[in-house]
Amino acid sequence: MTSRFTELAVDCHDPEGLAAFWCAVLGFDVIERSEGKVEIGSWVPTVEEVRARQMPPTVLFVQVPEGKVVKNRLHLDVSPVDTTSDAEVARLLALGATRADVGQGADCSWEVLADPEGNEFCVQRTLAP
Repeated sequence: MTSRFTELAVDCHDPEGLAAFWCAVLGFDVIERSEGKVEIGSWVPTVEEVRARQMPPTVLFVQVPEGKVVKNRLHLDVSPVDTTSDAEVARLLALGATRADVGQGADCSWEVLADPEGNEFCVQRTLAP
C-alpha cells in the first residue's frame, strides 16, 4: 500500500496573486477556487487517474494571516525547457520574482529566486536541446 503525492500546499497572503505568478512560471491553469484557496495544475485530477498512477501534483495556495519569516525548508526547482537558464531567470524576474541569497555562493550552477511572497525556488540547468 502506498500514498500518492497529489498536491503541494503553499501558505500565502494573496492566493490569487501567487497562483497567477506560478501559472505564468509553469504554464499551469487555475483548476479550482474556493474561499481563500486557489489550486493550479497542468491537468484536472480525477480519483480514477490518481489511483491508477502517479500524476504531476497540483499546487494549492492557501491564505494565512502570518507572513514568511525564515528560509523555506521545502522549495521548488524549475528547469527551462525551451530557452537558456539566463533567459528564463530574466523572464521570471520580469514576472515579479526577485533574486535571493540563501548562502548558495557565487560558484553554484543554479540561480536562487523568490516568488512575490518571498518563497525561494531554484532555476536549474536548461533542458532545451
